[in-house]
Amino acid sequence: MLPFPVTGQELVLVGVIAVLWVVLGLATPAFLSSGSIVPLLVATAPIALIGIGVTVVIISGGIDVSVGSIVLVCAAVAATAMTASGLPLVPVLLLSVAVGGLLGLVNGVLVAYGRVHAIIITFGTLNIFRFVGLQVFGGSTIDGIPPVLAVFGRGEAGRTLGVPHSFLLVAVVAALAWVALRHTAGGRHYYAIGGDAQAARLAGIAVRPRVLIAYVLTGLLTGLAACFVIAQGTSTLAPNVGLGLELSAIAAVVIGGTSITGGRGSVLGTVLGALLVQTVASGIIQLGWPSQLSSLFIGVFIIVAVGVDLLRQRRRRSA
Repeated sequence: MLPFPVTGQELVLVGVIAVLWVVLGLATPAFLSSGSIVPLLVATAPIALIGIGVTVVIISGGIDVSVGSIVLVCAAVAATAMTASGLPLVPVLLLSVAVGGLLGLVNGVLVAYGRVHAIIITFGTLNIFRFVGLQVFGGSTIDGIPPVLAVFGRGEAGRTLGVPHSFLLVAVVAALAWVALRHTAGGRHYYAIGGDAQAARLAGIAVRPRVLIAYVLTGLLTGLAACFVIAQGTSTLAPNVGLGLELSAIAAVVIGGTSITGGRGSVLGTVLGALLVQTVASGIIQLGWPSQLSSLFIGVFIIVAVGVDLLRQRRRRSA
């Protein structure tokens, strides 16, 4: 079922984010300064970008919990290439995206043609990809990373008119994905597959190739997100890069209104969900509260979002 251009849950998310920003602005006036908003948007960008790909996967009835490990591999390869070979910006981006696409292809082939549930496949590749990434690190950090990716960072080079380039790129990708999902036959096929894969197959939709494309797309976007993650840090990259990003991305998707059972969702909701997730994390840090509270609040948001989705489905069945 295609959602309305702007759903009620997305409007609620806008309201919740606005209230949070006002409350945090009153509690810590520095929160609404550019010194806080810019880092918040920069930190939101990789979560939202990965979330866009995961949204397509979940709409089609699958899931991908390996994206954090894909970030690890792509970041390690990109950082190593920059330090060892001195690659400039565009080749680094292409390299990271290509590696992410390759790993996404592995997931896609196994899920689409392996006849095993996606959670099992991607949980397995999560550990395999993490092993590969740690081998690239070689048991230590990658030091001396040149500022090639500063255009996506928090500094002056990373923004135009005060807006981070990384977040602007996320907005462009989200707009393209929104149009593709709503206004192209291929995009609408994902809703059909997530609603009933067997019925979609009988209707002539190539289910397996579509599923394969969804995982490759997620890998490509995760490869780009890995460059955003590198740009957020210093000249040193630690082996724990990407750890927990899969949970943040899936949380953003679910909070944004995408049904975990497939067949319904929106990339606009995912971007808003990512912004909410990062607002909570940043707000807790600025308030000086224990960082563990971030997980608590996000967990509550996820349960509420899933509960609302289940109630909506039950109401639709009884109608």
